[in-house]
Amino acid sequence: MKVEEIIKTSQKLPLESRTLIHMTLVQNKNNEAFANALKPYGISMQQFNVLRILRGQQGKPANLSTLNERMVTKMSNTTRLVDKLLAKGYVDRSVCPSNRRKVEIIITQSGLESLSKMDKAVAEAEKNVVKNFSKEELEQLNHLLDKF
Repeated sequence: MKVEEIIKTSQKLPLESRTLIHMTLVQNKNNEAFANALKPYGISMQQFNVLRILRGQQGKPANLSTLNERMVTKMSNTTRLVDKLLAKGYVDRSVCPSNRRKVEIIITQSGLESLSKMDKAVAEAEKNVVKNFSKEELEQLNHLLDKF
């Protein structure tokens, strides 16, 4: 992917600018690939992330604060994400018996089953996105990204 061609400039960009623009373009391509993988399920990447967090709780409920802390993309509308998952029957929400101000969220069996199908679609998208890289190149790329 040639950055200058994509943004249609004939000027040579400074290396720092080119790098950050390039990273943004790659991020957009990744987001598009994952959105397309999840489109048949009517779910967003953020909703998918919430479901994965809840599955990782292994049957223990999570609260909105826990979800927000563990989200890959930090956002303030976690309540709205949970509401959408609730409407789909993927999560249940209840008031904590010991602290009535705390809301507990748990993934449902339907959510687990649907998430399993989504996992396959996302794994396929991941493979497709990184298909031009060797394992060593991916390890090197991760090492470089860790420097951020």
